[in-house]
Amino acid sequence: MKILVTGTTGYIGKRLIPHLLELNYDLVCCVRDLNRIPEQFQDNPAISFVEIDFLEYHANIQIPNDIDVAYYLMHSMSASENFEELELTCAKNFKRYVNSTNIQQVLYLSGIVNEDVLSKHLNSRKQVEDELHSNHYAVTTLRAGIIVGSGSASFEIIRDLVEKLPVMITPKWLNTKSQPIAIRDVLAYLSKAAGKKELYNTNYDIYGPDVLTYKQMLETFAEVRGLKRYIVTLPVMTPKLSSYWLYFVTSTSYKLAASLVDSMKIEIVGRPNNLSELLDVQPLTYREAVEKAFAKIEENGITSSWKDSMVSSQFPDKLSKYLTIPAYGCFRDTKERRIKDEQAVLDRVWALGGDTGWYYGNFLWQIRGMVDKVFGGTGLRRGRTHPSKIQAGDALDFWRVLIANREEKRLLLYAEMKLPGEAWLEFKIENGKLHQRAVFRPKGVWGRIYWYTVLPFHYFVFNGMIDNLAGVSE
Repeated sequence: MKILVTGTTGYIGKRLIPHLLELNYDLVCCVRDLNRIPEQFQDNPAISFVEIDFLEYHANIQIPNDIDVAYYLMHSMSASENFEELELTCAKNFKRYVNSTNIQQVLYLSGIVNEDVLSKHLNSRKQVEDELHSNHYAVTTLRAGIIVGSGSASFEIIRDLVEKLPVMITPKWLNTKSQPIAIRDVLAYLSKAAGKKELYNTNYDIYGPDVLTYKQMLETFAEVRGLKRYIVTLPVMTPKLSSYWLYFVTSTSYKLAASLVDSMKIEIVGRPNNLSELLDVQPLTYREAVEKAFAKIEENGITSSWKDSMVSSQFPDKLSKYLTIPAYGCFRDTKERRIKDEQAVLDRVWALGGDTGWYYGNFLWQIRGMVDKVFGGTGLRRGRTHPSKIQAGDALDFWRVLIANREEKRLLLYAEMKLPGEAWLEFKIENGKLHQRAVFRPKGVWGRIYWYTVLPFHYFVFNGMIDNLAGVSE
């Protein structure tokens, strides 16, 4: 069976593909940017790639005619305020592409939509489901609620709240009921539903055995972590205040926080069905899902994180647009140091950010992160998914990784912090030297004022950083 996968670089897609490979399927993976193909999939003979942006339709782009099943795993919830329009456009273009193939089934991962009044996010998911229906193929929709797993947006937000706040003054939507599901169960349902004719043109809610309020989810999470937390709910916290509360306390973006708050006012409880029996899936409890997630975290075995998806990004363009650092109209801070042990230096460069920090003046980086957060940026809270492995497309604090090539001994980062301009940070080893280059392309007068304002800090921070990376004191 040949399967088309959309959302290849997303949280679900990165985790689903290994399951499909284990089932010996041939895969055609859609990527918006060929520079973002995950390293673990690049040289696999069972996978071919198609560069395609479903926000636009191009007649010259061809989906292989012989695909049997397609997974529709795209969403734009935090990418824009008009995400409903974007999601509908993607669905329409996807249908135009696959209608020209021999496809039999489209599997769509949606959200539980059982209430009469839906949030914008859940209403958009329902609209996409309706749009995907076609006389050319069958649609199987699996509707999930809160997905619990290492690196999922819901899991990381709950983790931030529980681990950072001994006492929480929370909005009343914490009393809303939900039916969370473990990520491994979502993947089991998705992978086992492929090609099942009895599931054609049907929709099923998928969920775990527990119906819990968000407050109970926080309390159970705290118990798993061995923490005592006190939670007080207030009826006076508006949706906007709730969104800001999530934004400043957690690693989420404001757009995503606003969408989540809008959805959290709606009960997300699944309809009873026999899908578990049909596909032989025994869903984990919420507590078991949290425990499994931390087992992965402790093993540094996080396969994917929502933070590495472009939904956490501040810019919607392809990474390739930023790969060439501009030569004109820019300010530069370039430094180099002679080094003795290239591999040791590379290891240090590859460990930048996250818990490791930036090797010099970490408190200044933290202040810059807080300032960024105040002005609506990502701040430093995204951290990094793995302590020593990075690849193109990964989030690295308030940077996005453009190039991470150990063979070429080069790391190139693009700034996603709020700036009056654009910024790149590059590390490269050549001829026994570590080269460090910071480039800033200002936008207007404010951009130039910004550069000269931070220049004194750059002198100390960038000098200290390259000295420590190069091991000057060793």
